[in-house]
Amino acid sequence: MRFPDRPALLLDGRTWTYRELDGTALRWAAALTTGGAGPRRVGVLGHRSPVTYTGFLAALYAGATVVPLNRKYPAARNRDILERAGVDALLVDDRAAASLAGLLDGMKEVPRLLLPESDERPGGLADDAVVLTRTDLAGPAPLTEPVARPQESAYLLFTSGSTGRPKGVPVSHANVVAFLDANTRRYGFGPADRFTNTFDQTFDLSVFDLFMAWGSGGCLLPMDAAELAEPLDFVREHEVTVWFSVPSVAVLQQRRGTLKPSSLPSLRWSLFCGEALAVSTAQAWQEAADGSVLENLYGPTEATIAALAHRWDAGASPASAVNNIVPIGSPYPGTTATVRAEDGTVLPDGTTGELCLAGPQVFDGYLDAPEQTRRAFHGTAGPDGAPGRAYRTGDLARRLPDGQFVYLGRTDTQVKILGHRIETGEVEAHLLRQPGVAQAVVVAVPGDDEGTTVLAAVLSGEALDEDAVEAVDDGLRSAVPPYMIPLTYHLADVLPLNANGKVDRGALREDVVSGRLEPVLL
Repeated sequence: MRFPDRPALLLDGRTWTYRELDGTALRWAAALTTGGAGPRRVGVLGHRSPVTYTGFLAALYAGATVVPLNRKYPAARNRDILERAGVDALLVDDRAAASLAGLLDGMKEVPRLLLPESDERPGGLADDAVVLTRTDLAGPAPLTEPVARPQESAYLLFTSGSTGRPKGVPVSHANVVAFLDANTRRYGFGPADRFTNTFDQTFDLSVFDLFMAWGSGGCLLPMDAAELAEPLDFVREHEVTVWFSVPSVAVLQQRRGTLKPSSLPSLRWSLFCGEALAVSTAQAWQEAADGSVLENLYGPTEATIAALAHRWDAGASPASAVNNIVPIGSPYPGTTATVRAEDGTVLPDGTTGELCLAGPQVFDGYLDAPEQTRRAFHGTAGPDGAPGRAYRTGDLARRLPDGQFVYLGRTDTQVKILGHRIETGEVEAHLLRQPGVAQAVVVAVPGDDEGTTVLAAVLSGEALDEDAVEAVDDGLRSAVPPYMIPLTYHLADVLPLNANGKVDRGALREDVVSGRLEPVLL
């Protein structure tokens, strides 16, 4: 252990050193492996608690695949994940323990339950359920070293699927090692660094926080809901050096006017991922954290957290932006990024197509879903003719002459209006250029005539009213063809976010279709 007495985790006012974190994880891992070969997959159920962080380590130390769950999810969704993942042990924090009876109800095989923060067995469980409480877990001697099972996945996450049922994404130890190698060289984090943790552990970006903080000897600082609401105060109070979040967090601060120049002096790195990063937001954050290096990261869960990155330059980055969106950059060493047509043909620079990724960070395939896996890849041939595969991200992109890639939206948000192909991200980009518009989401909704589709725009901004929306419409009409103009505009004080902190487009679409968001009369 390189930094036994350095702080590893600061949570709810208490600091855990690396010695304490490591010792607890090894003790829980011993309990997981007692009486046999040990579990293959370990679920971790909780939310920003010692169990959710130490439990992640304990599962890895036991040689198991970590399966994060979220206590904010409906019981039916978590139960589906437990069953499909074949979880055979479940670490549960105290706040989630009360929900266990409902969660496990109806399961044919109930996993072994480890409750490190609970002194009593929760009520309502089946009589044959195996439960280890705080006292039980204090008994076993800790493992002397972690169990190595490199053939198992490191972690298994479930992402939303087009069928309405989440897809299981197993990420291997080899995938993680490739990611860690690339990022360790890129950032040079050290024991003096203090990392935010703004993501739930069911969101793969949270894995960056854990692995990069603890791999460098730094300290992880999870943020609760109140702290996320006032994140800049948190950064200053705790002298955070590494910020990582989705851009929506920065957009909200920009809208509030709290991103004052030089107001975040402790930051060395400002990292954003998970959504398109607007040039104006990057500029505002960089001015506030003018001593930090700002980067826009890109990568689907299937390519292990992030696989491309763009380093912000105040002069060059805005000039390289397309639709006012910061480029997603160039691929990490070992990762190959190509833009391809629907048939898999590689397209030349400057041509829009689907971004496809290959390399050691790309996963092998979805859990127990060979047909989904087949559809997710294009077959490729290497320079020597050897067959390979390129993962289809579903994102539209273009490669610039300097080798940087720009994100242009989703293939599944491309719609046809009056026979014209429209990428809603392009309309959103033009709306964001209009005065007073802080956030804009364009969704396709059914038209009055059966079988027709129209666009609806949901706008958010402090100064927006009916007169302002009319001016926005006028400005948009001056920038795009008539077929790209939304039929209706709707105002929202705050755009809803999903569990991963991204704007919930599905919820907005439902609000428009149902009439909960009334149209502005122009």
